[in-house]
Amino acid sequence: MKAVTVKQPGGAEQLRFEEFSKPPIGSGELLIKVQASAINRTDIVAREGKAGYMTNPILGIEVAGEVVEAAAGTHIKPGTRVMGLVNGGGYAEYAVMPADRAMLVPDTLSYEEAAAIPEVFLTAYQTLFWLGQLNDQDTVLIHAGGSGVGTAAIQLAKQMTSARIITTAGSEEKLDFCRSLGADVCINYKEQSFDEEVLKATNNKGVDVILDFVGASYWEKNLRSIKTDGRWVLIGILGGTVVNQVNLMDLLLKRVHLKGTLLTPRSDEYKKELTEEFVQKAMPLFTQGKVKAIVDRVFPFDSIQGAHQYMEENKNTGKIVMKVSE
Repeated sequence: MKAVTVKQPGGAEQLRFEEFSKPPIGSGELLIKVQASAINRTDIVAREGKAGYMTNPILGIEVAGEVVEAAAGTHIKPGTRVMGLVNGGGYAEYAVMPADRAMLVPDTLSYEEAAAIPEVFLTAYQTLFWLGQLNDQDTVLIHAGGSGVGTAAIQLAKQMTSARIITTAGSEEKLDFCRSLGADVCINYKEQSFDEEVLKATNNKGVDVILDFVGASYWEKNLRSIKTDGRWVLIGILGGTVVNQVNLMDLLLKRVHLKGTLLTPRSDEYKKELTEEFVQKAMPLFTQGKVKAIVDRVFPFDSIQGAHQYMEENKNTGKIVMKVSE
């Protein structure tokens, strides 16, 4: 089978195709003929050699496709359309997926749409509800509203709670799209100080929950934006990893709950439990037409380098998907 590996840590030019044998399945696993895969920031971090937790030489952490082989005792049979997280190996014509985290693809969704769901919607669900404990009375600030996780988080917050949603993005086009998904207040971070706009929108109280993809460069503004006893969930470091001269008293005075998380290196059991709850509580929203997979662009498999470059240029609103099989 054809699969994507990294020649050496570096830029998108280091991505290359190699031939591999189909991966063998173990107990409780499925072999998937991959129809579509999606690009994630964690793939770029892994390509650059900075992840520290990737053991599979083949990149890619989510797929949608058809089951072609199932281990004895698994509940999903060959021929079933599934989507879900894999432990690496998603940028390939075949991939292995634990059966207990496979999600059935609704008949209303294409494989490309299905591939746009697992990583971003599970991440959004985890950060909003498991870590952020979002409820109907809250106001939530979702940074990078036009990103894959951002568009997923806006929809889940809108459809599963009565929380007020504030979001940031870098263009009016992205903000208009966020508004169409349910965002109540949209801030252009390139033209406005988002902390000032957040305080205006909340009568100087701040927000209850922050979903922070940016990290270091947003530290001070996030501190000003969060309410006393607020929950601040750090899920990305697009703006750097080091904050200079942090005054811990600022956190103490506001009693901030600061939590950091990454989904990819989580345990198989954690991903299983998260997937099961998501399927029960959120997947019906897709079949009801209340939530949708947001696909910005579909690249052919042999354009993997271009797909990575496109993500690094922050051009996308929603997910970047690769069509692996015709």
